[in-house]
Amino acid sequence: MAAPSQSSQSSPIVRWLPTGAAAFERMLPAIAAARHSIRFEMYIFRADETGESFRTALTAAAARKVKVHVLLDGLGSGQLPAGYWQELRTHGGEVRVFNPLTVRGFLFRDHRKLLLIDDRVAFIGGFNVADEYNGDGVRQGWRDLGWELQDPAAVKPLAAAFDGMFRRFDVAHRVFQRIRLPLHRRVRVGAHGPVLLGGPRVLRDPFAASLLKTLRRARNVQLVSGYFVPNFRLRRALRRVARRGGTVEIVLAGQTDVPIAQTAARTLYGSLLRAGIRIHEYQPQILHAKMAIVDDVVYVGSANLDIRSFGINYELMVRVDNPNVAAEARAMFTADLNHSVEITRHAWRAGRSWLTRLRGHWACFLFTKIDPWLVRRQLRALS
Repeated sequence: MAAPSQSSQSSPIVRWLPTGAAAFERMLPAIAAARHSIRFEMYIFRADETGESFRTALTAAAARKVKVHVLLDGLGSGQLPAGYWQELRTHGGEVRVFNPLTVRGFLFRDHRKLLLIDDRVAFIGGFNVADEYNGDGVRQGWRDLGWELQDPAAVKPLAAAFDGMFRRFDVAHRVFQRIRLPLHRRVRVGAHGPVLLGGPRVLRDPFAASLLKTLRRARNVQLVSGYFVPNFRLRRALRRVARRGGTVEIVLAGQTDVPIAQTAARTLYGSLLRAGIRIHEYQPQILHAKMAIVDDVVYVGSANLDIRSFGINYELMVRVDNPNVAAEARAMFTADLNHSVEITRHAWRAGRSWLTRLRGHWACFLFTKIDPWLVRRQLRALS
């Protein structure tokens, strides 16, 4: 995986974190250098070597009187041992679990990944804190990426988003009706944005709405997504770009940790391939990155191109409209293509046995119909 050019490393817009290892190499020293505050929000946090390095750094920060707030998802981080954060709490740090697992509210999750240091630097992306993300995405570790944002104008709305979730982490206490509007807003942050905050759908998902609007006049589209079960509107928008002569290329997972999601994704390939969209599957490692490039606009963050990210889980995406950042993003996309296999229409059709088709239709039905229906029932119970 080729890293961005040196010039991009000092870009006033973003600093690329082209792999999980590169992200951790920047995040851990930032925690160690924190002087005032640390906000840390993560979907998956494991008690492995990588998790231990973060726990140690966060605890040391709390010991030197830095205000440390940690917010973890009750499902993604639900396997941590009891007492895992006791030392951090002893030094004054606060750890909260979003939506602890219950029958009433387990389906919608906090899928955001965010680290904010001293209200001056923010780290966002697809990577969780676990050993499988600590690599280059080719020889070792899952393929992932993110951004480091150092402009206070970008950090401020991200801090506000974190604070809102941290205060209202326990959705079982009927606060959902009060928190859903503030956490669904589109926050403008100057050159960086907007920041797009999504969650259990009340209005249109901000990331989906922004992406669809950008695609209306798009000519050159590249998408990277670890999980790909988009709704009809996004599939139609991509087909329209291709049919009016635009270029649409998608890199999806060849290896996956969620086979049923891959089965659903592959069922949707046919109509996209017929429209002239090129689909590639990444081969060396599990693909977990989330990036969309539409002409000079780039989106990076936690959201996949699937129904869950578009209206069930809490997500965080940042949009940058800048030709230099888009060029850097395309260089990384090209590097991923070099490790991918293109799925041709002929090859796709050859692999579509009746059993494969049946499994695919059931997988799509589960993700696009059953899952949203169950979530709506849970939200009604919480309201």
